[in-house]
Amino acid sequence: MSRGPQTFKQRDVTAAIKAIERAGHKVAKIEIGKDGCIIVVLVPPVGSETTPEPESNPWDRVFEDAYKP
Repeated sequence: MSRGPQTFKQRDVTAAIKAIERAGHKVAKIEIGKDGCIIVVLVPPVGSETTPEPESNPWDRVFEDAYKP
């Protein structure tokens, strides 16, 4: 069974990652589309407005209340 045409090369992904890191950013993940499109998701900078607040876990309050002296 044939795999079909190769839509991207590993060296293309490696070059993209190296260029992003040289620009001072960090890569969170890489996605490759079926058409060979390389999608790079960056780690948001710490303290930026785009960094989401950590979700609170309701169980944290339950355990705090249970173990108070």
